[in-house]
Amino acid sequence: MSSTITTEQRNSELARRFYAELVTGPHPELLEEFVAEDAVDEASGGTGGREDFRAHLAWIAESVGGVTATAVDTVAEGDRVVVFWRIEGVHKGDLFGVPATGRRFAGHSVSTITFRDGKVVRYRVLPDRLGIIQQLGALG
Repeated sequence: MSSTITTEQRNSELARRFYAELVTGPHPELLEEFVAEDAVDEASGGTGGREDFRAHLAWIAESVGGVTATAVDTVAEGDRVVVFWRIEGVHKGDLFGVPATGRRFAGHSVSTITFRDGKVVRYRVLPDRLGIIQQLGALG
């Protein structure tokens, strides 16, 4: 039996670690380990590079206290991984236009992460904004 790990398995494990080690906390000191210098974080709306990821992590830290981000499932093909993940924490700052409520919430997101040489080069996320906003009591 072969113990060779495939590119897909390696990238899926990196994606899981991305959420567990980098986003949970968050831990921006791990950016160089996980993110290529020329990476693009499409969620940040920036111009590219690790600083966009740093800004995204800072926004999470300002918005969500005690954040836990967990990859629930992954689907990988080649250099791309689709991650179904869950975020949990306390709403402590502006989140999707809703001022801090102090409420606990849990939300689901789907992300696409592209890897090159074991590092993230492109990140795209589709969060369940409506579900989160409802939990924060911002809708009717």
